[in-house]
Amino acid sequence: MESTSQRFGLVAESIDGGGIRVRRYRDDDVPAVQAACDDPLSQRFLPMLPSPYTYDDAVWWVREGSLTAFERGGGNFAIADPATDRLIGGIGITHEQNASGEIGYWVAPWARGRGVASAATRTLTDYAFASGYERLQLRTEWENTSSQRVAIASGYAREGVQRATALARTGGRHDLVVWVRLPGDPPGPVRRVLPDLPGGRLTDGVVTLRPLGPADGEAMYALHSDPDVVATSYRTGPPQPAEVALTCARAGGHWLAGTRAHLAIVDTESGAFAGDLGLFDVTATGVAMIGYSLSPRWRGRGLATRAVRLLSGWALSAGERDGNERGDGAGLARLVAGTDPANSASQRVLERVGFTREGYQRGHLPAPGGGRADVVSYALLATDLTGARSD
Repeated sequence: MESTSQRFGLVAESIDGGGIRVRRYRDDDVPAVQAACDDPLSQRFLPMLPSPYTYDDAVWWVREGSLTAFERGGGNFAIADPATDRLIGGIGITHEQNASGEIGYWVAPWARGRGVASAATRTLTDYAFASGYERLQLRTEWENTSSQRVAIASGYAREGVQRATALARTGGRHDLVVWVRLPGDPPGPVRRVLPDLPGGRLTDGVVTLRPLGPADGEAMYALHSDPDVVATSYRTGPPQPAEVALTCARAGGHWLAGTRAHLAIVDTESGAFAGDLGLFDVTATGVAMIGYSLSPRWRGRGLATRAVRLLSGWALSAGERDGNERGDGAGLARLVAGTDPANSASQRVLERVGFTREGYQRGHLPAPGGGRADVVSYALLATDLTGARSD
């Protein structure tokens, strides 16, 4: 009877493609495997690795552990520099039922930032499809935006989130983001709804906007716990520290998913965190809600107006994109915003930027003290900006 590995044909000794080599492990890879797998970042995102990762662990993997996947229809390979054949990472496919598999990878510290994982993933994906696979999935942690960028660059589309599916090294369970590629999917990177900011930030010289990240947790908690901020928001009360930390940790993942672009407002001169703003509830039809909060100590200086103007300009303008990773703008069609009827300061911010008041929505959102709150609604269109530029 034909074995699973023979049926799927993951039998290659070496595959070159995209400036990298995918090949079988060898005994002389052991020192590099040990060093790479004992690296803190590898340990953080590969919780199944022994800790510390010893020389003996590397010997076992090269001589025994990596071979079992081949027996089950998958395969584990080293990623190597084709010029030197030196190990720079690892990649493999775990065979599942119905011609499906799961692909995973890691990159050695000395080779990160060079597109190694993306090149290897594309190369092994193409080889797997040519060998009979009909579906490949790739799972990433929310916080591992580098791995999510690999998935996007390799043509894997975001399919959803598996809740509490992974075990953490320190105990407990956490979610994983699922990405999938099929043989008939279009080649090249998956198009992103929200591209990166040009140069990684937006600035007018006075205020700077940058993507929110895990390091902003303390500042964000202080901001959204401030009584003045709570009073002008539509939350039912102050946030919990863990909730804010999770928001900051997953901000990058949401941006890559195209569901929201959450940013920190920074005073350019001092570098101080002044507030946050973002595009939320981004739709496939090009509509997003804009929201913002500013610490009381930074109010009255025009920072909110500058920040909303910067973000609105980027959100509603379109530009040339380089592999869907960077562009001049997000190319959305419409931004909406809502304010408390009594929050005249926020309404002035929107009006200065060019938003048009469109209506008064009764009982639209939950009120901080219970019940429902009315909202004054505003909108800004991409055509509004086009008209302003031509005046």
